[in-house]
Amino acid sequence: MPLDEKSERGLAVIGDMMGPTFSDALRTAATSGKFGSAISQMALHHAFADAWGREGLERKQKSLVVIGVLIAQRQTAELKNHVKIGVANGLTVAELEGVLIQALPYVGFPAVASATTAVIEALREVGLDPNVKTSEERGLL
Repeated sequence: MPLDEKSERGLAVIGDMMGPTFSDALRTAATSGKFGSAISQMALHHAFADAWGREGLERKQKSLVVIGVLIAQRQTAELKNHVKIGVANGLTVAELEGVLIQALPYVGFPAVASATTAVIEALREVGLDPNVKTSEERGLL
């Protein structure tokens, strides 16, 4: 089934940040009519067209907010996705570490430890900081 205008705007936003391969996969998921299709459509509408497409904050700032929220919620799988989006939006490795440090007094060491592992894994996947080891790899947890 074809996407509506708002979904197409959402696809344009995520495609601008993550490239055509990612937006093509999201289009396929949203138009498949299969399990999860409605969720993909809602993501296009609410997350990408409405929130990410909204004026007011720069995309880099939006990435910082989303990453902070995902750290607090301990949503490491989604955090990895948003670290990649954040890098595409201009976040540096130092800024990502800064978010972890800033979150620490508010969410605690366990949440930040889990988030740190997710951030390191995401950075490796995009080719940044490949030699940094997770605490698990260093034998600390």
